[in-house]
Amino acid sequence: MDKLSFLKQYRKNIEFVPNQDLLYIENQYIPEEWKEIFKETDKTKKKDKLIALWNSVCEKELSNTISYLQENLLEFELIIDNGQYAVLYSVQSENEEILFYEGGIPTNSFFIPEMRKAWSKLPGSIKKFYEKLHNGFYNLPSKTMGLVPVKHITHFEDYEWGILEDLDEPLGINMDTTYGVFQNGMGGYVAIDITNCIDGAATLWFSNDQPEYNLNFWDVVDEWIVIGLQDI
Repeated sequence: MDKLSFLKQYRKNIEFVPNQDLLYIENQYIPEEWKEIFKETDKTKKKDKLIALWNSVCEKELSNTISYLQENLLEFELIIDNGQYAVLYSVQSENEEILFYEGGIPTNSFFIPEMRKAWSKLPGSIKKFYEKLHNGFYNLPSKTMGLVPVKHITHFEDYEWGILEDLDEPLGINMDTTYGVFQNGMGGYVAIDITNCIDGAATLWFSNDQPEYNLNFWDVVDEWIVIGLQDI
């Protein structure tokens, strides 16, 4: 099965964007930084420019993720699905399988009603990732093991959590001001309580296990993304 046929099992309208089409795409849909990367015809230089962009945004926060991509990224391409552009990453896992990750094109359109008030209170490093690099970065088929798109950020207050009845200690976060930014697809979230996120303090939240509080957001996210990319 070729790549496009495989992807269409999960996104029936997904298509690859030819490089020549970049000339006709307005910057409001794809920032100039990304256009310059995709205009590069030399494969090695193109990858170098991609890694440089990652480093400029989150070299400290996602150092292990960047290192893994530098060593194991086989290809990245511009895709479109129902009018939304994104970057498709083809990454080789530890088992030498090819995994497909999606990175949404960053935009300034973060005025989703549920996030309008919360967005400005998130740590600057998180906002920078979404606004300068990707609107989410995750395994495409499963839509997990990564930072979710803004519209899929989980507002904890909107869900019923059975685990609340089984907590061993008093709840350490305010559900109304807590947002799950990373999902592992197995009931695990890396969440930020915007009323208590000094120095990127985060909660590792499980739907069926005890939460862990006051962890460093990026340390956990970096580790979990790499686990997903390794697929071991």
